[in-house]
Formats: sequence, structure tokens, C-alpha cells
Amino acid sequence: MLDKLTMQQRVLLATFLSIIVFIVYDFIFLPDRATTPSSSVASTEQSQHSVSRESAPASVAAAPANTRPVIAKIATPEAVFEIDSLGRIAQVTLHNSKLAGAGGSALPLFKGDAPRPLEIRFIDPILNEEAYKVAYKASTSQLVVGPGGSGEVVLTQDLNGTTITKRLTFYADGHYDLKMSVSSAERYYMALGGRPDVLADALTFHGIVLANTDDKVTMIDDGDQKSDEPFAGMRLLGASDRYYANLFFNKEGGLKGLVSRDTNDNPLIYLDGLKEMAFIGYIGPKEVARVAAIDPKLTDIVEYGFFTFIAKPIFAGLAWIEREVGNWGWAIVVMTIIIRLVLFPLTYRGMVSMSKIKELAPKLQEIREKYKGDPQKLNIHVMELYQKHKVNPLGGCLPILLQIPIFFAIYRVLLNAIELKGAPWIFWIDDLSAMDPYFILPILMGLTMYIQQKITPTSFTDPMQEKVFMWLPVIFTFFFVTFPAGLTLYWFVNNLFSIVQQYGINKMMERQKKRSGA
Repeated sequence: MLDKLTMQQRVLLATFLSIIVFIVYDFIFLPDRATTPSSSVASTEQSQHSVSRESAPASVAAAPANTRPVIAKIATPEAVFEIDSLGRIAQVTLHNSKLAGAGGSALPLFKGDAPRPLEIRFIDPILNEEAYKVAYKASTSQLVVGPGGSGEVVLTQDLNGTTITKRLTFYADGHYDLKMSVSSAERYYMALGGRPDVLADALTFHGIVLANTDDKVTMIDDGDQKSDEPFAGMRLLGASDRYYANLFFNKEGGLKGLVSRDTNDNPLIYLDGLKEMAFIGYIGPKEVARVAAIDPKLTDIVEYGFFTFIAKPIFAGLAWIEREVGNWGWAIVVMTIIIRLVLFPLTYRGMVSMSKIKELAPKLQEIREKYKGDPQKLNIHVMELYQKHKVNPLGGCLPILLQIPIFFAIYRVLLNAIELKGAPWIFWIDDLSAMDPYFILPILMGLTMYIQQKITPTSFTDPMQEKVFMWLPVIFTFFFVTFPAGLTLYWFVNNLFSIVQQYGINKMMERQKKRSGA
């Protein structure tokens, strides 16, 4: 059957199949909950064993992260930071109604027994054991940071011959400045801490990000860290899930340390400790505008996958449109139309080419029947027919091929953008990052896809071919049922625009045919 398909039909079928495979992969190969920090069997003690392989802290028994007493709470306009007796940021709980959990409920970002941010582990096993027994002291147990403001907490730990001082300044947007000093020359590591563990979702990035001063970004997914590896000259160390991130940042690029792993090969970052050091930390949502306001380079923590080079300008344009129209749903509509207008010259030529090929379908069938036993002559006569009627057999392929990376880039943007979380559109859509609760958009998407197919010129010679294509709208509707409403909205508007374009070209071709017939 496939050998009877035209080039355009083959490309179209390949496009649909690639998208379907992409979608199926999304939902079959979900990140295994057993490989995420929240359910990892790696305790704090096991993590210390892992780090010790590279002359890092010796293994010492330590209680799980969530059992140490909280010695200070810092309340910002959108979150509460809890610091425990080990001088770590033990928990960050979001309470902003848009950025937090379902229904605006409080959302803790850390789970399980993975290391927590700012946890220190000394190379000297005796000192390390003491450090896990002696509690830190905080300059204040309660701190409230108002909008646009900041506040300071000083943490101190007095060990045998060594005093650790952590001076933390918290800001309203969720970031903090750390200035740290150790009174002796003892070597130590500081843990970045595990990544926020909010949701195991389909094909979104879960792992760590490292960026150096040359803007080279390295990403390591959960489950992919097979051995301990040193790093140096980094300006950004981050651990993130779909929407949230935990990171250290030093603009000068002085961050040096080790990427270790837990027992499930999830990457863990340990920073080489200095006698005096300072850097910026951030724990919270991966909103582009928010992290860019701290430093533009922090936007490297927002990951869009292979098509990032396309996705970043698409998101920038989408965000600009949203600022102008005041709604993310309408911004998606406008962005979709803009993309279609940019591609219109190529799309127009492709549609015209497909219309001409449809008109040549009877003659093409005659040639196939006449030379079905001689492929070489078949190809020669087919090309002669195309040249005679000035038809480019690949003319309908290029617009389709160009839309594949654009679709995947938009897919990743709309799937990863926390800006869409809790963002309403119209009537029944109150969260563009969630599925349509009434399945209206997926049904409309499938219906418009069916209409588009009905009015698009085709040259099927086998009824089975036609049935395969006719089932595609049903298959896509089924898969899009659980997709974010924002992504389904994009595809629906894209289909509407295609229908309008195809209808106009069909009318134009009919008029040309009548004139040539007259």
C-alpha cells in the first residue's frame, strides 16, 4: 500500500506517525517514581557513602532530613523557608495561589531523604560526625520579608576548633544571598540539595543543570549519573523538575565541586567549600521573568529540550503578546496566527502544488499501470509529467517538515511554562496547564482536523490509504484528551487557520480551472 502513496502523502503520514510516537512515548515512558528523590531508598547516610568515593565526606550516621528541629522560619510574600538545626534549608513551602498546589493549597517543594540545600559535610570524619551532632544557632527564629523587601538570618555552629558562619539574606522573590566563612582550613563540601519533587510527568526534564561562563549548558537527567564527576568554572548549578528549581549562582563562574549520585543514579551536586565564599541561591518556580529579574543568565534553568533554540524565541514572543493582550490563552491564539502568517508563502505554494497533483492523479495512475513492471521508466515518465505541468512533487512537503520542529518547540514551551499554571482563558478553561475538564477543545481539535482533511486535495488510489488517513483525527483526539488545554488550543487554532487557507486556495484553483477550460 505504501508504495502507492505520493511523496506528499508519505511525508504527511510520517509527520503524523512521528507526532503519535512522540505522544505515546510521553505517556508510556513516564519517569519512574522509584527513581525520584521522594521515593529513593537512598538516605542521607547512603548519599554520604556515594560522595566519599571521591575523597568527599566520610560516611557518618545522620537522621533523615525531615526529622531535625526547625530553628528559623522565613516568611516571604509567596513562600515559607524552614531552616533546621543542621543549618540547612530543610523545606520551602509555596503558598501563592497560582504557583502552589491544586486549589491554591500549600505546596512543599522537597520530599524524601535527599540532601537539603546548604548542608555541609567535612572531609575529616571526626569533625563531620561532630557537625551532625552539634546544632546550629540562629540569630532569629522568625523573620517576615515584605513585598520588595529583604531580611537577614545569621547561622552559627561552634565545633571543636572550627566555627561556621552562614549569613543569609532573603528577598521577597524567593532568592537569597549567602556569605559563608569557616574559621579553620578544614575541607568540606556543601550540598546543593535534591531537586524539587512535585510531579512525575511526561517527558519533562527532571535532573540537574550546570552552566559555565561560556554559556555551555549541561543537563543530566535523573537515573543517568553512573559515576562521580568533578566540575569547575561553573556559574550555575541547578536541580529542577517540570515547574520548580533549586539552584546556586555565581556570576564570576567560581563554582567548583562534584556531581555524585544516589543509589538510583539520580545526580546530586556537592560544591567545594572555601574558607570564605558567597553566592546567590534560589528555590521556587521557574518563571522566566522572575529568575531573569535576579540575573538574565538564570533563565538557563528553564529547559525546552532539543528544540530550545526555537522554543526560547517562541516563549519570548508569547510572553510579549501576553503582556499586550493580558491573557495567556489569547496570546496562544495570536502567536499561532503569527506563525501561520510567517509560514504562509511556503504553505501557499505547498497547497497549490498538492492541488495540481490531485488534478494529475488520473494521468499518474495511467503511468503507474503502464510501467508498473519497469520502475526506471515509471520514474522518468512521472517526472516528465510533472515538468510538463510545472509541478514540484516536493512542493507540499517543505511546509509540513518545517512545522515539525515548530510543533515540538511549542509543545515543550506550553508543557514546561509555569506561567500557564492557573492561567484562565475563557468560560470553562481556568487553567491552561491542565487538561480541558469537559473535553471540548480536544473534540473541536479533532473535528477541525477532520474538516481540514476533507477539503485538502488528495490523490488516493487505494481505499485502504484513505481509511488510514481518515482515522488520524480520531487518534489525535484520543491522545489530546489529557494534554494541557494550552497545547490543544494551539493545535485547534492551527487547524482553523489551515481550513481557511485551504478553502481560499481551493476556490482560487476552481476559478483558474474554469478560466483555462473556457
